[in-house]
This record gives sequence, structure tokens and C-alpha cells, in this order.
Amino acid sequence: METIVNVQDAKAGLSGLLALAEHGGIVKIARAGVPAVQLVPLDVQPREFGIMSLPPVPASFFEPMTDDELADWE
Repeated sequence: METIVNVQDAKAGLSGLLALAEHGGIVKIARAGVPAVQLVPLDVQPREFGIMSLPPVPASFFEPMTDDELADWE
């Protein structure tokens, strides 16, 4: 789907036009009805959280504490 909007309308509805372009729509901004530029999404790679890999967590980590262990924390 191609959308052509004049500069004034693009200023007023820029957020909506960006969302349309990000979801695959073709958005062209025109001056006096003549298309001048086209909005295209960037190919952005998702970022990974953190820079270190964490060691595996043993299953025993999720087991309840014994009464003695719990007493040590109190």
C-alpha cells in the first residue's frame, strides 16, 4: 500500500507514518503534491542483553532451603 502525504500533513502525523513504514507500508512525502522522499525502515538487528554469558544454574538452586540454611539467613 502506497501513501503519499504533503509535508504539512507528514509533520502532523509523523508517528503514524513511521509505524506504517515500519510495518511494510510505502510512505512518500511530497512537496506541492510531487513526491520528494520515501520513508523506509532500517534493518535493525535485535540486541542481546549483557556482554557476558552466565554459567548454568543447577536444578538444586530452585529447591527450598533446609531449616538450618533458613536459620543462617535470619
